[in-house]
Amino acid sequence: MSGKGATFRALHQEPGGFIIPNPWDIGTARILAGMGFRALATTSAGMAFSLGVAEGRVTREDTLRHCRAIVAATPLPVSADLEKGFGDSPDSVAETIRTAAEVGLAGCSIEDYTGRRDDPIFDFGLAVERIAAAAQARNTLSADFVLTARCENFLWDRPNLDDTIRRLQAFEQAGADVLYAPGLHELATIRTICGALTKPVNVVMGMPGATFSVTELVEAGVKRISVGSALARVAFGSVVHAAREMRSAGTFHFSKSAMGFSELEEFFTEP
Repeated sequence: MSGKGATFRALHQEPGGFIIPNPWDIGTARILAGMGFRALATTSAGMAFSLGVAEGRVTREDTLRHCRAIVAATPLPVSADLEKGFGDSPDSVAETIRTAAEVGLAGCSIEDYTGRRDDPIFDFGLAVERIAAAAQARNTLSADFVLTARCENFLWDRPNLDDTIRRLQAFEQAGADVLYAPGLHELATIRTICGALTKPVNVVMGMPGATFSVTELVEAGVKRISVGSALARVAFGSVVHAAREMRSAGTFHFSKSAMGFSELEEFFTEP
């Protein structure tokens, strides 16, 4: 196959590992493309913050509109964070995969978080059925599409490594192309997970806790490194710090660290 999906899949087959940064709007997508990254991934949290709502509160329509805008912003392949796939059932996840491909995405991630804090993780059987349905839908597409399956245990106070590996292995057998367990803070744990799987593993850096270099992660077996909402949080944090300075001190020293206008504008100037 040719196209962005095939290009994206080929990145996972190259030696070593690669960083896939997470823009949250058209401008940041173009900046990251201009910086030389070879693929992009959306961030559900960054998207929500840019729309002025909490994560998990963005509608299906707004999410797909956002994805379409990021896809159109650059020539790069884009993988989308589609959370639990806009529904609980396997059928709803399958429909999400078909819709994601229609938007022009090169791939997406589907997680086993239910969206309910009182019961955060889908039962094992249903979680696997959902990924199997997603994989089956992917197989019917006319273009290549990279399916990432996420186990959310470590993000929801369930740091059960055995269950996490069991789920990721089942997702792998169900047809996922990439496996992902966000919230890992120990290199030994990352190494153990990578060693238990045969398909590429994504790890997120930039979350609170330990961070590791690309070299360390690749040596541990990681293929793909994302940063989730970290870039968005850095940017929004800078705005908050500047606003606090203006509000409390009545000064504007924050502007000394601002990027120059002409330098920033170069990212948005048509060649």
